Amino acid sequence: MRRFVLPFVLLLNACVPVTPGDTPTRALPQSSDLPPMKTFGAPRPALPIRSNNDLALDFIELSFQLESGRELPVFTRFEGPISVRVTGAPPASLGTDLRRLMHRLRTEAGIDIYEASPSSSANITIEAVSRAQIRRALPHAACFVVPNITTISEYKANRRSARTSWTNLRTRKQLAIFLPNDASPQEVRDCLHEELAQAIGPLNDLYRLPDSVFNDDNVHTVLTGFDMMMLRAYYAPELRSGMSRGQVAKRLPGIFARINPRGEQLPAQYATRTPRAWSQAVQTALGPGATNAARRTAAARALDIAQAMGWQDHRRAFAHYANGRLLLSSDPKAAQTHFRAADQYYAATRGADLHRAYVATQLAAYAITRGDGDKALLILSPHIDQAAQNENAALLSTLLLLRAEALDLQGRTAEARTVRVDSLGWARYGFGPDWAVRAKVREISSLNPLNG
Repeated sequence: MRRFVLPFVLLLNACVPVTPGDTPTRALPQSSDLPPMKTFGAPRPALPIRSNNDLALDFIELSFQLESGRELPVFTRFEGPISVRVTGAPPASLGTDLRRLMHRLRTEAGIDIYEASPSSSANITIEAVSRAQIRRALPHAACFVVPNITTISEYKANRRSARTSWTNLRTRKQLAIFLPNDASPQEVRDCLHEELAQAIGPLNDLYRLPDSVFNDDNVHTVLTGFDMMMLRAYYAPELRSGMSRGQVAKRLPGIFARINPRGEQLPAQYATRTPRAWSQAVQTALGPGATNAARRTAAARALDIAQAMGWQDHRRAFAHYANGRLLLSSDPKAAQTHFRAADQYYAATRGADLHRAYVATQLAAYAITRGDGDKALLILSPHIDQAAQNENAALLSTLLLLRAEALDLQGRTAEARTVRVDSLGWARYGFGPDWAVRAKVREISSLNPLNG
């Protein structure tokens, strides 16, 4: 399930105070109307570059364990065509995003999935409800999926019963996904991708996966090439519900040899597992409920564990990123040291290009606060297309708004205006209502010393 606890946050306002909401600024359009919302075109997922041995190990760990760490006794999936219906009060964007996702599942993962009418019965019910309803049912969750349920009221009455237990399943027949109908279009879509993927496929998340939505860092917001590969294997004809871990493992080499022939020639990397102590430290550092002092202590502990494990991958980078986020207000220079370290480790990790784009927002924001537009543009340039390719409108609009401020610092005001207007259409999809878009524009504008 997707939770609020570990977002790869886009907040930049720890650098300087945010301009008050009623203060005019040249960064905002003169008209009271924002440009139309933009949406993405044809998907451009990158194929996973892994050995089939590594893919098989990932598949087993994703499929036979829950996020809580509990083991699943057997493999489960839907047997036969999968019907999906939408109920509740869905936002306008949900229908289009659902149809795009189901088209990808059919064409990229080979899954027989189709949309049913809201009034008919279906294997998967997507109920659109308010965020408050979701939190009352499951605190801290942005959205979630449960078996053998069709409505959120039904879930609340059965949430501690065997009926909603994943470990009791032997095959999947009926599930419900609960999505927010009062969030930004991107947040609704992100929830849709992760929860529908878990409804039909793996139920676990693994921090060691750099290029997947099946990762609690929440960096990837739409299903990746790796995710589609996992789902294609999940619905391979060689597998069926009720198989044991050993039975599935025995068939996986043949499955991946068939669906990913190039992976046969790649050497196995055997990524280390992630200790639960590291996961808990990260959750304390970036999740809800802890004091600032406890967060900083937890972030330092996560970095200590990463160093002790000898990690040189995105997990080491994420520990640096967490420390940087928590030091932004109290020690900006130390925070930048952590962000630069995070960028170096992400750069050395295959599949972590999107992670670098997030770090670039922090590095560029700092350069802008120091009036260094040249450096900010140099930092931002490689990452704008990466955000677009990964269909992350919130990140894309943030990168473009930062680019506009950097251009203003160079005196290229006409070009900055064009880039800023371009960013607003993406911001409407990424951040939602006009007030949220305007708040983001003011926030990033306030970084620029020229706007002081």
